[in-house]
Amino acid sequence: MKKLLASAAFAAGLYTFAGSAQADCGSVSVAEMNWASAGIAAHVDKIVLENGYGCTVALVAGDTMPTFLSMNQKGQPDVAPEFWVNSVRTLLDRAVSAGRLIVGAEILADGAIEGWWIPKFVTDAHRDIKTVQQALARPELFPAPDNPSKGAIYNCPTGWSCQVSTANLYRALGAEEKNFELVDTGTAAGLDGSIAGAFEKKTGWLGYYWAPTAILGKYEMVKLSFDVPHDRADWDACTAVPDCPNPKVNSYPTSQAFTLVTREFAEKAEVAMDYIKKRKWTNATVNKILAWQTENKGTNEDAARHFLKTMPDIWTPWVTPDVAEKIKASL
Repeated sequence: MKKLLASAAFAAGLYTFAGSAQADCGSVSVAEMNWASAGIAAHVDKIVLENGYGCTVALVAGDTMPTFLSMNQKGQPDVAPEFWVNSVRTLLDRAVSAGRLIVGAEILADGAIEGWWIPKFVTDAHRDIKTVQQALARPELFPAPDNPSKGAIYNCPTGWSCQVSTANLYRALGAEEKNFELVDTGTAAGLDGSIAGAFEKKTGWLGYYWAPTAILGKYEMVKLSFDVPHDRADWDACTAVPDCPNPKVNSYPTSQAFTLVTREFAEKAEVAMDYIKKRKWTNATVNKILAWQTENKGTNEDAARHFLKTMPDIWTPWVTPDVAEKIKASL
């Protein structure tokens, strides 16, 4: 990734033109990916590019592989605001080296986070619990729903890859011997409901979750350490493999999401490239926006406008003061 970013910086430099900034960046297409955080980011970009830089923006439906292939082969869409690079690192390196695509900011500044979490009210009361192993020493704090004499570890929804990793880590940690049972949540709604129920009853909860999500924006959770570094080779060979015979304790990987733009965008919308290279936010910020969207049954556009109206301290450093004033006026 360091090589990719170095290449990206070099490629971006090729399109930094001398002279005054253009007044109009032309017609731009932005991929609105089919998950909430990326969809909101697309609408933020639309508002900023149209009102701050004079672009004419069209949003197009997107998904990871189809969007990448279309950008790489056809130069469309111009922008993918939140692109997960893990699945296409080699192909992306080649596209960047060839100058077809340019990598902007790492939009999720702290990456996508997976792991085992507990409510913050539990850590507030038991400040010694900072690792999964320390939590497993206290089964009475995380009672199983059908058998309070045992502790519970809530698993991922059925069919998700994290169901496999959680089950393997449950065995690697010897959780059953520590008086914990692995609870099948069935669906994403079931997993979310178990967290909501724990907060309503102020009952301990321990299990798998990820960010950015609306749930972590609504409920304050703490991710526990597995007290070991992420071992990519063992993860691929065992942790992520169903019924691996000899799983070891491992930490979840952190996935990276960047903004991708085409060479054509960098040429015609050079005035906006500084924004593309600065625009990033944290999981905590996205969690709050997603929670607001869920609670208010808002669209991606609603959530984008809410973010721009209520969190100017986050986004105004991405643009110049005059551009910020144009965007504020449009809201």
